[in-house]
Amino acid sequence: MRASVRQAVVIAAVAAACLLMALESGCSAAPDRLRVYIGGRARNKGGIAHGRLDLSTGQVTLTGKATDVPNPSFLAFHPNRRFLYAVNEVSKWGNQRSGAVSAFAIDAETGGLTLLNQAPTGGRGPCHLVVDPTGRNVLAANYGSGSACVLRIGPDGRLGEQTAFVQHEGHSVNPQRQKGPHAHAVNLDAANRFAFVTDLGLDQVLIYRFDPAAGTLAANDPPFVAAQPGAGPRHLAFHPSGKYAYVVNELTSSVTAMAYDADAGRFTPIHTAGGLPKDFEGKNTAAEIEVHPSGKFVYASMRGLDAIAVFAVDVTTGRLTPAGHQSTQGERPRHFSLDPTGTYLLAANQASGTVVTFRIDAKAGKLTPTGHSVEVAGPLCVLALPAE
Repeated sequence: MRASVRQAVVIAAVAAACLLMALESGCSAAPDRLRVYIGGRARNKGGIAHGRLDLSTGQVTLTGKATDVPNPSFLAFHPNRRFLYAVNEVSKWGNQRSGAVSAFAIDAETGGLTLLNQAPTGGRGPCHLVVDPTGRNVLAANYGSGSACVLRIGPDGRLGEQTAFVQHEGHSVNPQRQKGPHAHAVNLDAANRFAFVTDLGLDQVLIYRFDPAAGTLAANDPPFVAAQPGAGPRHLAFHPSGKYAYVVNELTSSVTAMAYDADAGRFTPIHTAGGLPKDFEGKNTAAEIEVHPSGKFVYASMRGLDAIAVFAVDVTTGRLTPAGHQSTQGERPRHFSLDPTGTYLLAANQASGTVVTFRIDAKAGKLTPTGHSVEVAGPLCVLALPAE
C-alpha cells in the first residue's frame, strides 16, 4: 500500500474510532447531530434533500433541497466532506445516449448544496458511484448499458475529463433480467488498488486494477469472480477487517460471503445465505447491503418482504448466520445506510416515500424502530456524515 493511501486509511479509521468512543463515553466533543442527504426521483418532485439526524433520538429533520438535477439517485461524499456527487439516472444527456454525474459544493454552515458542474458517464442509466480515497476520481456504474467509467475531480470539486471507460459484454440465464450486462455498483478496496463492479446481467463481480494517479482501470488476473447462475449480484460491502466481502444478490434474495486476497485482488466464495423467512411466499428482490462498523453484523434490504434481513458474522471465518428481519415500515426499501457511529440504520422506502430510522443493538444487531420517519419523494439513497 502506498504511504499516502495507507495514511488516509489510518486517519479515517482513527477518526471513526474516536467518534464512536466519544459517543459511548458521553464526551462533550461528541457531535449530537449528523448531516443527512437523500437522493430521490418521483415525477418532477425528486432532488437531493438535506437535513440533520439527531443522535440522541434518531429523528431526521429536513432543512432544504437541491432540485436542479434530474433523477439524482445514488450519492457519494468527497473525503474532505466539502463536496457531494450524485449520479443522474437517465438514459439521455444532451445529445448523448448517456447518464451523468453532478458535482455539488456543501455549505459548511448550513449543509446546503450548490451545483458545480456535470459530466456524462458514457453509458445509460448510471445507478451507483464512489469517490476514491485520494479525492481525485469518481467511479460510476452504468446499469442500463452495462459499463463503468472514471471521471477526474479538480481541486475545486468540479468534474473533469473521463479517464477510463470499460464496456461489459455477455449475458446470463434469466431471460427477463440478464439478456445483457447491467453494471449495478462499483467499489474500491481499502488500499485503493482494485475496483470491483458487480454486474447483475453477467452474474459476475468484475475486478479491475485501479490507478488513482492516472484514473485508469485495467482488467485484473483473475478478471472476475462468478456468482451462482441467475443470482444477479447487485451491491458489495467489505468487512472492516478487509478479510471478507459480502454481495447481495438481487434475483435470488441472498447474500454471498467471500474471502478477499488483498494482494491479488481476488475473491473466493465461502457460502451463500438466504435473505428471506422460510415461510415467505411472495415476490421479492434484494437491494442494499451494509456491514456494521463492529464487523459483527451484516444487513440487507428485501423489497417485497419490505424488511431488513439481519445476519450475524463469524469474524473468524466470515460466514453468515441469519438473525431475523425488521420491517422497514414502508414499501420497497431500495436503499438504506448506517450512520458513521453505527448507532442508527436509516431505511429509504422508495414506493411509500419515507425514510425511517432504527436504533441498532450493538450486542445483538437487532433493529428497533425509533418512532421517527420523514417524508421524501421517491427516496433512492440516504447517507449521513458528521457536520463540520
